[in-house]
Amino acid sequence: MGEGAIAEGGTLPEATGIELIQPVRPIVLGFSQLGSESEWRMANTNSVKEAAKEAGIELLFENAEQSQEKQFEAIRSFIKRKVDVIAIAPVVHSGWDEILTEVKQAGIPLIISDRSVDVGDTSLYVTHIGADLYEEGRKAGKYLVDKMRDAAETVQIVELRGTEGSSPSIQRGQGFRDIVLKQPGYKIMASVDADFTFERGKEAMGTLLEQYGGEMDVLFAQNDDMALGAIEAIEEYGLRPGVDIVIISVDGTRRAFMMLGEGKINCIVECNPLLGPNMMQAVQELVAGRTLPKRIVPQESVYTEQMAKKETPFRKY
Repeated sequence: MGEGAIAEGGTLPEATGIELIQPVRPIVLGFSQLGSESEWRMANTNSVKEAAKEAGIELLFENAEQSQEKQFEAIRSFIKRKVDVIAIAPVVHSGWDEILTEVKQAGIPLIISDRSVDVGDTSLYVTHIGADLYEEGRKAGKYLVDKMRDAAETVQIVELRGTEGSSPSIQRGQGFRDIVLKQPGYKIMASVDADFTFERGKEAMGTLLEQYGGEMDVLFAQNDDMALGAIEAIEEYGLRPGVDIVIISVDGTRRAFMMLGEGKINCIVECNPLLGPNMMQAVQELVAGRTLPKRIVPQESVYTEQMAKKETPFRKY
């Protein structure tokens, strides 16, 4: 591995100190972002744009607006423009084999960012930079089992899932279940799609409250935006979020941390959106002919109410 390369199994470096390579012309990166559905996603986009500017990389940015078909169109446009590297944040988990084969046949290295893809041939992409989504679900489950260890009755859980078919929705949900449902006395009474958005989270939670009312003990929201929408619905229903209903969320946005500090969210499992510096370093490594590890995972934490006030001022998103 050359000097400055990303270590196998390594963690994200700080956002400074990106090693600059001076090619004859600027490196051109085509990036297909899946959308702008959440605060997390917007922070992720800003991180990529800022890191590209800092590294002197020409960024061709396309917002797919939650459409896999638009991602296909963007990728094909990148191929036609003969970019140096392509990166995608995939909107869903499956259906990528054909388009990624086109990228490989064009001889363009491909980086997967954030969410994962399910492909038969993993040589279709060079590296995947992003969180361990399954482990995030397990962390949420472990927190819940510890918090409710003295519960006298069955713990009734509702879940707000993200975009149907997306890797965070699938893997966070599976990780959570693999912890919680192996314990006696836990039941997921409802699990509904809310597309990772505030509006859908509020709407879905309102419907669940009409259906189950005060029967539910726990809400597991697969991201902060859905959790924040659900909090509004819970308060409008007349219950106390974080007290009458335990709330566990994933991401770690500043607004969610404020709710954590107020006791309206009980636990946040962090998912770091600031992947831009790592993406740019990976792009430079590839252009320099270096080898990258197949998987690059950021360091992430679990935060509870007691930790919120200390941590909130340091949140970058």
